[in-house]
Amino acid sequence: MTDVDENIDDHFEWHTDDLDLSGDPETGDWSIRCVDIHKKLGGVPVLNGLNVAFPDNTITVVLGPSGTGKSVLIKHIIGLMFPDSGDLIVHGEHVPSLTMPKLLALRRRIGVLFQDGALFGSMSVFDNVAFPLRQHTDMSEVQIAERVTARLTDVGLADAMDDAPSQLSGGMRKRAGFARALVMEPDVVIFDEPDSGLDPVRTALLCDLIQEMHGIYGGTYLVVTHNIASARQIGEYIALLWRGRIVEAGDADRMFSSENAFVRQFLSGSAEGPLTMD
Repeated sequence: MTDVDENIDDHFEWHTDDLDLSGDPETGDWSIRCVDIHKKLGGVPVLNGLNVAFPDNTITVVLGPSGTGKSVLIKHIIGLMFPDSGDLIVHGEHVPSLTMPKLLALRRRIGVLFQDGALFGSMSVFDNVAFPLRQHTDMSEVQIAERVTARLTDVGLADAMDDAPSQLSGGMRKRAGFARALVMEPDVVIFDEPDSGLDPVRTALLCDLIQEMHGIYGGTYLVVTHNIASARQIGEYIALLWRGRIVEAGDADRMFSSENAFVRQFLSGSAEGPLTMD
């Protein structure tokens, strides 16, 4: 790790050690690598030399205060945004240099659960989950029905497949979105603030479901949130993002026992420490 630049408080350090930047970025146990990514929006730096790697077959939680670049990171991983400089590698594919056909192929290997489920209001739950299969595969309707029914059963919505999204509770919409994220059998599943709008009990139940599905299907799960309770419950690997860079990343035990002042304050939810209301 190196000390931060002069524009940031001296007691912060930035994470680079897990990247092994001297090695081959297309090999190893890291399924996603961000290498010195810079991105400005409206002239304002959002990602500011981001270095982090996310391990394969692991539930990784990316934590950070609001407005620190978490959603922009997601958009870079799925190729909706591209860095001004730096590189991002997903399962050996250098995302910024992909042609559109290869980028679309990569996206088909990534499932996303959006904050509100992002269901189509005019479609039934079944048709919402079937939508990616109908758009991106040549599966027959019989095959699609089998796959969709299996995923809805996985998330406890087998009895709601004919319902409209408006008939579902907030937690049920999240689960329907989760089924859709899994239906293409992706290598990577990204959860964008999955606990947003849920009470603590339903948040814990959703986290249980995330762990259960990961135990069954494996893959790289990337949970982006600011909820410390969720991180404690499901995080196997944790990365703390602030001001467009990773303050520290590591396995859960390492992170929750960190001596870094910012990490210790954020993960404990304490008012005492370097993070302020500014």
